[in-house]
Amino acid sequence: MGEETGTSGPHRAAGYEIGVLLRRAHRKAADAFNEVLRPLDIQGRHFGILLLLHQHGPLSQRQLIDHLGSDKSAMVRSLDDLEARKLCIRKPAAHDRRAHAVALTPTGREVFETAERDARKVSVALLDGFTPAERLQFGQFLTRFIAD
Repeated sequence: MGEETGTSGPHRAAGYEIGVLLRRAHRKAADAFNEVLRPLDIQGRHFGILLLLHQHGPLSQRQLIDHLGSDKSAMVRSLDDLEARKLCIRKPAAHDRRAHAVALTPTGREVFETAERDARKVSVALLDGFTPAERLQFGQFLTRFIAD
């Protein structure tokens, strides 16, 4: 009876279990993404930083934290990793010498471009079971879900 009403099994409507479903979806996407990033010696957390720096130019650590919903210590670790790989640099911010601006290096741009190409391939593969209209709608739903 539950399957017929849509309240049990794989076809039930997302209700209180939405957190579990989102976590499983995140894990599936993160695992696939991290697998293609492994040869570049970066992870998804690094890619997010490279993406923001590519899109916006130099940003403060605070801006990166705010954009990514990260905490300060995790951001410092990620930036340390990227700096050690010479993918970004931290320098005094032009508007506030007490703050640091983070910028991509030429090597960081190259790694980002490769990672972005690979990310697109992973996204296509992850959404392969959806029609083009469903892919668009899925992205719109997620964007609306996370909007502040």
